[in-house]
Amino acid sequence: MTANDILQVILITLIPTLELRASLPYAILVLGIPWYTAFLMVVIINIILGPIVYFALRAFLHLAIKVPLFNRLYEHSLRKVQTKVRPKVEKYGELGLALFIGIPLPGSGVYTGALAAFILDIRPKHFMIATVIGVFIAAVVVLLVVLTGSEVFQWIIKQ
Repeated sequence: MTANDILQVILITLIPTLELRASLPYAILVLGIPWYTAFLMVVIINIILGPIVYFALRAFLHLAIKVPLFNRLYEHSLRKVQTKVRPKVEKYGELGLALFIGIPLPGSGVYTGALAAFILDIRPKHFMIATVIGVFIAAVVVLLVVLTGSEVFQWIIKQ
């Protein structure tokens, strides 16, 4: 594993909508990084990303929404948070947010979770707990898919 490999994994993890859903398979299947090293790396990066996005939203969102493109993106995200995340958070609290962050599907993850926490006025401590749990859930799910999928693929090739 080279410094360039690590940088690639970090950059992919930082891309909204991709996050660890893309960087973990890339690290394992393309770069050949051992699964346990890749897992630890992307989990740490994603957990660090959470508060950065959360506090950046608090500091800069009021400026960003003055730009029409960002305002449209924000309005779209606001509707999504209101319909998909709010009911889960109202019913399950931070665990609901953690599950939203942890479901490895497009439109979920740390970026959207941070936006949801910001919109729903979730305290930073509770957001961090949800982030850690959610990132771990997402990483385990993606890891299992990658490891079982690659093993099945290898078995098919050998047949």
